[in-house]
Amino acid sequence: MTEKTLMPLASSLIESLRDIGYTLESAIADIIDNAITAKASFINIFFDIDDTKPIIAIVDNGIGMDYNEMLMAMTMGSKNPLEKRKNDDLGRFGLGLKTASFSQCRKLTVISSKNSQKNGMCWDLDLVSKTNEWTLKILDTESIKSSYKIDELSSSGTIVIWENADRIIDKTATTKYEDEIYSKIDIVKKHIELVFHRYLDGEYAKLFISINGKKLNGFDPFNKKNLATQLLTEETIDIDGHTIKIKPYILPHHSKTTKQEYDLHEGIGGYLKNQGFYVYRNGRLLIHGTWFRIIPQKELYKLARVQIDLPNALDDLWKIDVKKSNASPPVIIRDRLKTIIDRITGSSVRVYNGRGHREAFVTNSFWEKHSARGAIKYSVNKNHPYIAEFMDDLPEYKKIEFKNLLEMIGDFFPFDLAISDYSQNPKDFEKLELDDKKLEEIALQKINNLKDKLDIDDFVDFFKSTEPTNKYQKDWKNFVEQNI
Repeated sequence: MTEKTLMPLASSLIESLRDIGYTLESAIADIIDNAITAKASFINIFFDIDDTKPIIAIVDNGIGMDYNEMLMAMTMGSKNPLEKRKNDDLGRFGLGLKTASFSQCRKLTVISSKNSQKNGMCWDLDLVSKTNEWTLKILDTESIKSSYKIDELSSSGTIVIWENADRIIDKTATTKYEDEIYSKIDIVKKHIELVFHRYLDGEYAKLFISINGKKLNGFDPFNKKNLATQLLTEETIDIDGHTIKIKPYILPHHSKTTKQEYDLHEGIGGYLKNQGFYVYRNGRLLIHGTWFRIIPQKELYKLARVQIDLPNALDDLWKIDVKKSNASPPVIIRDRLKTIIDRITGSSVRVYNGRGHREAFVTNSFWEKHSARGAIKYSVNKNHPYIAEFMDDLPEYKKIEFKNLLEMIGDFFPFDLAISDYSQNPKDFEKLELDDKKLEEIALQKINNLKDKLDIDDFVDFFKSTEPTNKYQKDWKNFVEQNI
């Protein structure tokens, strides 16, 4: 038996690395990870959008790198993912800087300052493709001085520059270049505010991030500042000497929030898509909006979100990918999650079905529910006092026509459309409530018609248990006593 070393073709492999699956926002997040690992407290992102191929620079004030450290950082696969890392290290494969950058541009320049000494290196994919060699450019002093946004780099820190960014703008798009690039920037902003919200909010080491000079603010998907948000019992799972922390939250019913607050916390894709587990490693969000196929996403569970905190020592067990956008819990964790998921979703259902205020028990509703052999049907309640009273005054042939009309209204009510509209925009779907003045007019007419047959308590019970007078915000007893 003999052995032979086979080196991959540089031009083929480096082009293949461009298609791992990064989006613009996930690629920038990967660069931010490196800055956080380098102890940065400020990260500034710049988009130069004057050209059809925008230039992007990401500048941090971390500890920086010397020449040898930069060589290692620019080397493909510079880390063994199985090696033990520092607890605050957000990297794993030693590929993120390169693969994230190549996914968006053909020229990656990195300049780092350590002890006020600057070093710069550049991967130019056109050069690699031409020479078919792993040819890394080492920048001279003049090249460093003339680099994009170099003045933003302080005595310590790193600047990552993406040029020839050929994949940021979709060439097939019909929208204007300016509109598309601003849309991309907005997506990046929202992604960073979510993924790094615990850093931006100071829960971890306080971090300042800006885009083109505008400060970003953390977006807490659990809406913990709202007093109606429920934190259920926290749980921990110990595995291989490491602890996984689980915090289930139930978001507030829409009646407990403002419309702006409710819309804000639905996230991209809405509440239905964003229910489920939110997996963090060292405070950095990796994956969210999934139940890991333990249960399906349902409308009834849409207010349930579960924070899971992992140490980076369990990356391999959770199968964290290069992009840090996919993870899968091991069997031992899945089994444990199954035991708590019923409690979580049960609480979500109770809040989802809850009302913003308590109402008296309604015996006379305009709608009634019928259940037979597993089928559910709603129909107009023809025995509702106001409907029955109206029908009593109709001729017999008109009564039949009116009953048929009510049945058709019930049969053709657009439930599918109503459910869809309600699930997407419940704040816009609030029922139009009658004001107290109108309800008093309805009640006064009833009192005048029946005051010789009913006493005060009878009227009060009737108004409290009958729609729409059950919506009255004042005291019916006082009103009846004054008008009987």
